[in-house]
This record gives sequence, C-alpha cells and structure tokens, in this order.
Amino acid sequence: MNPVDVSRDEILVGYDGSADSTVALNWALDEAGRSGRPVRLAYVFEWLTVAGWIGPGVAPGIWPDETARRKVEELVRKAAADAGAERPGLTVTGEVFDGPPALVLQERSADAGLLVLGSRGHGGFGGLLVGSTAVSVTAHAHCTVVVVRQGQVATSGPVVVGVDGSESSLRALGFAVERAAQRDVPLRLLRAWAPPAERWVDPGAGPEETEAAERAAAEESLAPWRKTFPDVPVEIQASPGNPAALLVEASRAAQLVVVGSRGRGGLRGMLLGSVSQQLIHHASCPVAVVRER
Repeated sequence: MNPVDVSRDEILVGYDGSADSTVALNWALDEAGRSGRPVRLAYVFEWLTVAGWIGPGVAPGIWPDETARRKVEELVRKAAADAGAERPGLTVTGEVFDGPPALVLQERSADAGLLVLGSRGHGGFGGLLVGSTAVSVTAHAHCTVVVVRQGQVATSGPVVVGVDGSESSLRALGFAVERAAQRDVPLRLLRAWAPPAERWVDPGAGPEETEAAERAAAEESLAPWRKTFPDVPVEIQASPGNPAALLVEASRAAQLVVVGSRGRGGLRGMLLGSVSQQLIHHASCPVAVVRER
C-alpha cells in the first residue's frame, strides 16, 4: 500500500492573522518539521460592496481599498518571515488570493498536499468554519484537510482513526499510521457499527461474536501497515454505537483524530450529515479529513 501523501506537496494554511489561524499555522509548521514539506500561508482577500461580493475582504473591505490590501500583504509577508525565522529548516511563503474564502481554498487545495484551517477567523475568514461552509471546504477540497481549534492542540496521546472497511477509511488509516509513526505515539483504531449492521451477520451471533468479527476485520485492514510500521503500537476499539459520539469521546485523550471523506455503515455520509460537523465543532483535538487526490 502506498503512502497517502507525496512529500514534495506543500502544506497550505488558511491564514488571516486571527488567533485560530495562528494555531493552525503552528500545527502546520510542526507537521512540516516532521515531513520536510514547504508551507504556504494563504490569505483570501474578499471585497464587498452594498451589492455583495464583487472581487477581492478584510473585515470586510470596501472596494477599492488599496491601503487595506497593502496591510493584508504586509501581514502575510511578516507572518511567513517570522515563521521561517523560528523554523530555519523550513521553507515558508505567503500569498494573498482574491475571492470567496471557501471557494478559493477549495481551488488552491488542488496544488497542495495538505490544507490546514482554524475553526474561526476574522477578516476574509469570518465565520469560515461555521455551518455549511465547514462541510463545503472539507467535502470538496482536493487534498486532506486538517481543522484546528484554539485550546485543542495536544502534543501527547495517540492518533485516533475511524475505520469501517471502506476505501475512504482505509486511506484515512494509512494517513493515521504515518502520523503516529512520525510522532512516535500509539495508534488507536476505532471500528464502530450501529446495529443492525448493513452487512450480513449470523443471526445467532451474540455481542461477543460480533465484536470478535469486527476486531478481525480491523486486523485485516491493519496488516499491510503493521509490516510497514512494525514499531507503532496499535490499540483496536470495536464498539457498537454512534461513530461521531465515539470519535468525539476518543478525541479527548488524542492529539489527532482522522476520518475518511466517505464511509459505509456507521460512517456513511460523514461529510454530508452530522458526523463531520460534530467532529469539527466538538472534537478535543485537531481533526483530519482524508480525501483521495
């Protein structure tokens, strides 16, 4: 099985100078420090008039306001320079883009290996991850998206991944194993199902037999990664119940929770319904939504 990411792909960070975007930037810099990837700060500048958006916003901006534009460019330039000075081994750049933030970030993600976002911002990112926009960014980005919130970044604890056997969840598993190996921490694999399971089960099987079958399926999913990363300790949790609730609970002791963009069974519709929103809004650690390139 091939690694999820390509090392030469840059890490794109949605940045607007807010506290949450700064936390996202620091998370991205830590990730880059482990992988050696370049980091690009992206400020999406949106102009507004009484008629609505028409072009390039800061807070929002009233078109045309070149002074505001220059302030934004200086903000991004200084943030990139400061980050590069603090992390001399990394390549850190910044760029200002024009347009609606969610749409622009989705488009720019096509050239990135990872997109990192704060959960709230100001200026061009006001309300970026509140309501439907969060689902839009994570559902339509061309690369894996990590959402980081103030106060939830931990440097200890395992990497948690939700797996249901779908191709999407298997990609998430690969991403999670690699991050656990990079961080030298355990991997916790959560396999949840909501009875009755969609797949056929022996009607005579009790809870113990069902759990054993789910654990066996989890072990089968893990087999290729155990060979690639034999030193990563793995804990398997096979539990009936709501996947979102179980993942949110598991996030309390984790440093990263990883899910696929689509699933089956308990994880079906993860980015179209309530599960992704519950994780983004309620997880106690950063959330990575792994997407197929």
